[in-house]
Amino acid sequence: MIRRLLARAFWSFSKWNLVTEPAPNRPTILVGAPHTSNWDFVVMLAIAWRMRVDVHWLGKHSLFTGWRGPIMRGLGGIPVDRSEPSKIVTEVVDRMRDGEVFALVITPDGTRGGHTHWKSGFHRIAMATGMPVTLGYLDTATRTTGLGPTLEMTGDIAADMDRIREFYADKRGIRPHLQITPRLREEDSAGDDREGEAEPN
Repeated sequence: MIRRLLARAFWSFSKWNLVTEPAPNRPTILVGAPHTSNWDFVVMLAIAWRMRVDVHWLGKHSLFTGWRGPIMRGLGGIPVDRSEPSKIVTEVVDRMRDGEVFALVITPDGTRGGHTHWKSGFHRIAMATGMPVTLGYLDTATRTTGLGPTLEMTGDIAADMDRIREFYADKRGIRPHLQITPRLREEDSAGDDREGEAEPN
């Protein structure tokens, strides 16, 4: 009830307009992009609470220590021990087996400058669990935000990313100078491998 009231207040006074497709009715990976500001987190919660989507997000273990722990967990946070990344998939699968319908929010482009590629974790988790990928977005050019299409990942990284790039091509983040084109390092590696195979012996 409190979340719904907060969401209603946000959308009543916010300059953002909610333009969205329906929320998925099964567990999904929710990509948040372009992610260029920590304010994106607030918008994401407002979308989720308005649409009654149970969201979870991954955070480094240190964020959940002390007084911050209960708050972070209450907001859907899942602490991650980066030394044991395999546990992430295990926990997600366990939640699915329990019948929980939720969205696992992942921001593959990060907010720091100097990076050139998206992180591929969202794609690897999707392939390992069979979860689809829902494209969450915000666009400062039109002041719109919401949920875009929900896509099934095929395992063909280039083809999967082409569909994702097409959707985000006209979206502009809060801090555009930090925004990068959705592209995985694995795509570059696959291209290098194909070139190597084409070379004569």
